[in-house]
Amino acid sequence: MIARIVIAVLVLGILAPLVPGQEAAKTTIVLVGTQPDHPYASHMYLHECRMLAQCLRLTPGVEAVVVPDWPENTDQIGGLKSIVYYSRPAGDIVLSKGHRERFEKLMAQGVGYVAIHWATDANTDRSPAYLDVLGGWFNRAHSGLAVSTSPLMQMEPEHPVCRGWKEYPLKDEFYLNLKFHPKTQHLLKVRVEDKDQTVAWALEREGQGGGRSFGTTLGHFRENFEIEAFRRFLINGILWTAHVEVPAAGAPVNVSEADLKLPPETKP
Repeated sequence: MIARIVIAVLVLGILAPLVPGQEAAKTTIVLVGTQPDHPYASHMYLHECRMLAQCLRLTPGVEAVVVPDWPENTDQIGGLKSIVYYSRPAGDIVLSKGHRERFEKLMAQGVGYVAIHWATDANTDRSPAYLDVLGGWFNRAHSGLAVSTSPLMQMEPEHPVCRGWKEYPLKDEFYLNLKFHPKTQHLLKVRVEDKDQTVAWALEREGQGGGRSFGTTLGHFRENFEIEAFRRFLINGILWTAHVEVPAAGAPVNVSEADLKLPPETKP
């Protein structure tokens, strides 16, 4: 038991106080990535999670930590306010047999939830439950996708997600024809094949302790994470789910070149 606690401390670094009087982080955000499953320089899950964590730490009072697959020992994470997935289909992870009960308990407690790009996906049998949590749902069997360039347009300029950045052209793998919860607030859109497509949204989850969710289908190409405006809307959204006030000029996201630089490609 003691060994497990020590390992958890080393991995998370944010457990609730183990020494009387030691204070936990005021606001803790856990970012979850999975192993690579796409060509190099796309879906760089853990690398981008680490970079986003560095951005989040620029906001006073915020601690961020990166873990693989699933955040263990959630009961011991001090100040846990939001869980962020940039990963393979996250609906299949959080609603799996081994995690669903704990995940739904966290959501009922008002913990925020964020899904980026493919993390917005879930198998059909899990889609109704995932839709209720995230507010939007992509599934390749029922939706579609297209790689193109479009202006990234704000649908709700007054929402905190839209603070501190303006419309700009973005090339991405856009997910098409998503399903949305009736109470979802559509925030960002692009124009693909003469049709508007929502690519970011927010949901105030009813009956879940004031929980907030933020989803975006953007994030296929790693070059986009080098764009300051791109990082800002993501960090704005993550902070919003954690009930952290987003500055009028948007969240700080100016990380170092070393934080942005990709690790060397490893050949199988």
